Amino acid sequence: MRAIDLSTIIGIIATFISLLLAVFIFSVASKNKISNKLFSTYLILNAIEFSGFFSNLIFDTPSNLLIAKMQLSYLQMPVFYLYILSVCYSDFKLKWSHLWHILPFIIANLVMIPRFYLASTDQKIALFKKFNSLYEIVFNHFALHLQSTLYLVAGFIVLKKAKKIFLENYSSNTIETYKWLFQLLLFTSILYVVAIVKNVLKYFGQQENFEIAMNILIIYVLGVVCWYVLKALRYPNLFNGVNSKTRLTQDLVEKYQNTHNSAFEKEVVQLTSYMTSKKPYLDASLSIRNLAEQIQMNSRDLSVLINQHLNQHFFDFVNQYRIKEAMKILKNPSKKEFTVLEILYEVGFNSKSSFNTAFKKHTGYTPTQFRKTA
Repeated sequence: MRAIDLSTIIGIIATFISLLLAVFIFSVASKNKISNKLFSTYLILNAIEFSGFFSNLIFDTPSNLLIAKMQLSYLQMPVFYLYILSVCYSDFKLKWSHLWHILPFIIANLVMIPRFYLASTDQKIALFKKFNSLYEIVFNHFALHLQSTLYLVAGFIVLKKAKKIFLENYSSNTIETYKWLFQLLLFTSILYVVAIVKNVLKYFGQQENFEIAMNILIIYVLGVVCWYVLKALRYPNLFNGVNSKTRLTQDLVEKYQNTHNSAFEKEVVQLTSYMTSKKPYLDASLSIRNLAEQIQMNSRDLSVLINQHLNQHFFDFVNQYRIKEAMKILKNPSKKEFTVLEILYEVGFNSKSSFNTAFKKHTGYTPTQFRKTA
């Protein structure tokens, strides 16, 4: 009977959790079906990757199926990148042009054809005895790490641009999407850095250090998978994006450069008056488009007005009114029985962490500290 060690146990657990979570996300009701399907696919590819920790229990001898399983690693980062795009942009659609992302996968399989796919079982066994020194395997390691780096950098670039658009156009709950994506990108980046270190030690380091890096990687993998579960359970409706055609206000400013300041001053008075009297900020899903419709103004004009002439992101502009409303409640003796959680929902927030961050940014205190000093 083959020995079952720590890596085997953790590999089995991580694979099972990833598959279970993939089924859950694929089946959950959501407006963002493409995002959910892509993330489910990413989790399934992860599960296949994690099965490498216990593949010796599945495959008695090297086979074409085992080789094909290994090459599926080339699909992980393209699917991951497409998932990021689908979450960031609500109008994202899968296109035939996206098929170019599978080019590395095709090349990697072509490289493996002569000495692996076309080899006999005995030839495969002989090759696997010197597995790590084969040029195909060295090529795979280098190509996979290069591909991962490029996609992670591209992911951060997409996220940086999308975050600016969100801050300029949305007021609350959509920012949670970017916290999730940033954390996901960060944790994935750390995972690949550990994997690179592990593979460098495989070829150039001592066996003892390689085994330490391997154990760190395995434990980290399990931690990330468990984090996926916690996030999915907390946010089962995976997430809202912006239209990819939405432009940043800095791209719109030139149109308004010749507009007289008095016109903007009048619009600022109209806007602040409406915010104070009608309190549209109490709607947690308020967007700049919604507000523009309410005050009968073009959404692009409103975006420039807030972001350029009030020198605030729409996100901060709306939250300042929410914080003022929360301060009134916290100061009111007749509402001292209201909990912080009840107050944040009352004033338009839907996340305790976002509320606490915004409150401290505007007042210098946490809500609890402010209530004690009021």
